[in-house]
Amino acid sequence: MTEDTIAAIATALGEGSIAVVRVSGPEAIPVVAKLFKSKENIENVVTHTVHYGWIVDDRTGNTLDEVLVTVMRGPRSFTAEDVVEISTHGGIVAVKSVLELILRSGARLAEPGEFTKRAFLNGRIDLAQAEAVIDLIRSKSDRAFHVARRQAQGGLSNQIIPMRQQLIELLAHVEVNIDYPEHDVEEVTASIIRTHCGTILSQVEQLLVRANEGKILREGIVTVIVGRPNAGKSSLLNALARDNKAIVTDIPGTTRDIVEESVSLSGIPLRLLDTAGIRETSDIVERIGVERSHEALNDADLTLLVLNHHEALHEDERKLLHQLKDRTVIIVVNKIDLPGMLDMAEVEQLYSNDQIVYLSAKDASGIEQLEQAVSRLFFSGSVDAGDLTYVSNARHINLLYQAKQSLEDAIAATHDGIPIDLIQIDIAASWEALGGILGDAAGDSLLDQIFSQFCLGK
Repeated sequence: MTEDTIAAIATALGEGSIAVVRVSGPEAIPVVAKLFKSKENIENVVTHTVHYGWIVDDRTGNTLDEVLVTVMRGPRSFTAEDVVEISTHGGIVAVKSVLELILRSGARLAEPGEFTKRAFLNGRIDLAQAEAVIDLIRSKSDRAFHVARRQAQGGLSNQIIPMRQQLIELLAHVEVNIDYPEHDVEEVTASIIRTHCGTILSQVEQLLVRANEGKILREGIVTVIVGRPNAGKSSLLNALARDNKAIVTDIPGTTRDIVEESVSLSGIPLRLLDTAGIRETSDIVERIGVERSHEALNDADLTLLVLNHHEALHEDERKLLHQLKDRTVIIVVNKIDLPGMLDMAEVEQLYSNDQIVYLSAKDASGIEQLEQAVSRLFFSGSVDAGDLTYVSNARHINLLYQAKQSLEDAIAATHDGIPIDLIQIDIAASWEALGGILGDAAGDSLLDQIFSQFCLGK
């Protein structure tokens, strides 16, 4: 438990109906009590109650703001410490004035993520749950939010903890074999190691199966829209964003630079990049845009190649079709509301039916088919946000791979006749890797790196 008291603004600065100042620590209630004038002294109130009154400058006697004060006594609070939250009027002046008064009265300004860090250090949550908090804040879609919420509630931890328990029991069995060799149970122990490590290995592999999908839900898919000028790339971006984000005209070459927009497609976050139409041009500005389009293709997780249903296939498009055939691509045949002049035979020779979508970006018809195609490519056709096996954090994924490797080494060692005391090293390494996900023995530098990503007040 920490000995100092911290405070910060817990809501985004700007105009709004209310703003919240959060105070946590052993002196949280006394610090606020000195400044809060109400019918009741909040030092004597029961926990989890809300009180109406005013924040008054104890030096000048001036009333700063009319507020509601919520008192939550530890350990039944977010940080497991005494916590007071002061709801002021929204805006910048009122909430900053209240915070400055709190800091002058004995609290210090919290570091980024320090409230969540205290929740971890005080044992209310583990590190995996703490990291899920920032995923909640940064969620780019409803499904990403639900996955993060499940992890914040202990979804991943509840799977890691039993695996670690099995490993520690296995290590105890190995210790007995090492300490009492006269019982001659080494072969039995090797068999037990293979059985138990195999079971845990299977569980780790199940977590890793959908790790890539979890990262997509967390970080989004970098999606580049490419094609010839006037194929309808900007119209497609507008249709997906459900807003007029890009300029759309009948004049080819309107888009000269990359236009970026984040959208949610069936709960899957996409970072859309609308690029300049790819063609040979003497216009120096448009040529720079075309070069940037080619650069964006190299960094894309997904490419939407837009073809014009109303025009014959152009040589530039043939080059793109061959250039992209080994990448993750969906062919979007646009303008199906117009008479068809596009020969699809060449396209169908290179791409499967699952990779070809027909739509009209102008009236947004066929967008559902595009959503289904994206789901098939990245999520085997569906995204189940309620599935607790999603692992989205790169640190967790790396530790799971370390645990997997150690388990495989331990199993292989039993077949190779390696002494039990040496196999024990691999089992312990797997136990430690899984413990790293929960934050067991996490060093200060790791904690500082993780919690520095949080905003103030969280």
